[in-house]
Amino acid sequence: MTHTPAPVDLPVRSRLVHEALRAAGIGGDIVVLPDAAATAALAAAALGIEVGAIANSLVFWSDDEPLLVMTSGAHRVDTAALAERLGRGKIQRATPEQVREATGQAIGGVAPTGHPAPLTTIVDEDLAGYPEIWAAGGTPHTVFPLTYDELVRLTGGAVAKVD
Repeated sequence: MTHTPAPVDLPVRSRLVHEALRAAGIGGDIVVLPDAAATAALAAAALGIEVGAIANSLVFWSDDEPLLVMTSGAHRVDTAALAERLGRGKIQRATPEQVREATGQAIGGVAPTGHPAPLTTIVDEDLAGYPEIWAAGGTPHTVFPLTYDELVRLTGGAVAKVD
């Protein structure tokens, strides 16, 4: 496979995501949106797609470690039910500081990859219903397409019901 360097016009965080995508053999290009798409609804509107096809990257804290949940933009994560399904202690939202420390990225732009170290990841089983999904590209202005199978492979995530 030919390695394509990250476009220099991408933000630094998005270049890291681009490199991680290419290293994983995922060819979707990072798209820079004119307006921030820090929520699933904003991203879906900007892309002209269903909100459920947005792979929302949510960082939680559980058992003294970050937990990345890749959920469909159409749902909210039921943290109590998810903790029970996973056999974990309480799952709570990470603080903005914890998110940045764990991912190197800011809330609203957290990508499923490009982090300083791999994160324990859960992938919402409902994302499998979309032939193409979109995820944040490391900033609130960047997104990229991939398939559900690529997302699971990219993150090494465990598939689960999250709502």
